[in-house]
Amino acid sequence: MARIAVIGAGMGAMAAAARLAVAGHRVVVYERTETYGGAVRRLIRDGFSFDTGPGLLPLPAVYRDLFVKTGKEPLESLVELVQVDPSARHVFADGTELSLPNASRAGAVSALDAALGGGAGERWGDFLVRAREAWDRTRRPLLEEPLWPNWADLAEREPYPSVPHRRLLRTRQASTLAEVGAFELRDERLRALLESHALAYGLDPRTAPASAAVLPYMEHAFGTWYVRGGIRELARAVYERCVARRVEFVFGAEVTGIVEKDGRAAGVELAGDTSGAPGSRGGSVVEADHVVAGVAPAVLDRLVPGTVSVRGAGEVPAQRGMPARLTVLLALRDGRPEGTAHRTVVHPADREGELDRLFGAEAGLPAASTVTVLRPDDPALVPDAEHEAVTLSVTVPAGLSPAASDVDRIVETAERAIPGLRDRVLWREVRAPGDITEETGVPGGAVPAPALAAAGGRLLQPSNSTRLPGLFTVGGWSHPGGGLPHAGMSGALVAGLIVEGPDFRGSQ
Repeated sequence: MARIAVIGAGMGAMAAAARLAVAGHRVVVYERTETYGGAVRRLIRDGFSFDTGPGLLPLPAVYRDLFVKTGKEPLESLVELVQVDPSARHVFADGTELSLPNASRAGAVSALDAALGGGAGERWGDFLVRAREAWDRTRRPLLEEPLWPNWADLAEREPYPSVPHRRLLRTRQASTLAEVGAFELRDERLRALLESHALAYGLDPRTAPASAAVLPYMEHAFGTWYVRGGIRELARAVYERCVARRVEFVFGAEVTGIVEKDGRAAGVELAGDTSGAPGSRGGSVVEADHVVAGVAPAVLDRLVPGTVSVRGAGEVPAQRGMPARLTVLLALRDGRPEGTAHRTVVHPADREGELDRLFGAEAGLPAASTVTVLRPDDPALVPDAEHEAVTLSVTVPAGLSPAASDVDRIVETAERAIPGLRDRVLWREVRAPGDITEETGVPGGAVPAPALAAAGGRLLQPSNSTRLPGLFTVGGWSHPGGGLPHAGMSGALVAGLIVEGPDFRGSQ
């Protein structure tokens, strides 16, 4: 039985902890804050309840597998999963509205033809076929296996089978997601639909590789799901599964360093309690056979002895400079109308201007942003049927501190999805990037993106093993990247590397 110290109680870290505990190891999780879940938090006020992190769950099979592998109770016995249908409603700049059914290619084709005109559905359907090919080519090495030294194959080979595009005596193939939209979809609204999937993860579609086509494909193929009571209920279920498997949690415990002994990780240093209160203690060292770090790269670099990054020369660089997310939580008078879509994406007229402000040299909040509106049909989130809880989210530059006028503009944009919205607002809470920093320690509140193939490896995440033996990384800032499913996958990979050793090649 090995002693394992886990830094942070995020979703990936807890997924690893539960699997390691079932394998017979003694696992202790040290969490700097007073609760679990990382960015998956909840705000409760006046009978209203809001997720302050992710609001929807793609690829629930990742967490179903976690619960199957760590106990007899399946995930659905602990939380209620609801398939969101329609998957999303889109409101485009020209006033066109589109509702896409959940996980139905035929339904999507029909809805697109009806909303955007004949041929739109066929072009989107053909795109999904090519996106599936990219998914099939990369799914296992990119998501289900540890990132091995030959990662350059993933970095250099573009898995998306672009269609040759002939223009002015030149034939080109799309190398970026934006070019896929321009060359293959040929409709500004289809392009906006495609690019919104990248933007939701903080990626610039003009530079994201064509392999980013797997992002809308995942949603199409595996559906979009909601956890009754909010995604925080999923975090609760994972935490309780850890506790049931005798994982120990120490909250309010800040790790200030990773102990190195004989050339390997040998434990963690904890911050001392300088309050002077009865029972307070100075800094202490906890010995461990393995250390699992569920923190951002900048935080990890501060914890490792010496000045050389544990990721080492020649290894995949961590994604840096990623944007953050601004969330506006709205408590509304009057109930949710019957038939309301759970999710609506409101697209701006000036998409290029939005991207320039988000990803340009002088980043700032765009004058017009893509706004995602979440309106769950869930009585647990409101004091009674005469009220509604709505969440607005936009991608913003990391570190942004929004002015009240910025928030007003976001709410005004959302009114295209909810007529009369501003007159219904009882109160609002704003969750800025600084709040994410406070909860997770990530500089600027940046949100990691899923790992993607091609682009020279720029959008791969560093491997779960490090150049310091005994030290492993887990969560969105390590392979296979950000997002709830990817965090769960990273937990499975780290557990496999510790239990089975460096020759572990992923689940079969």
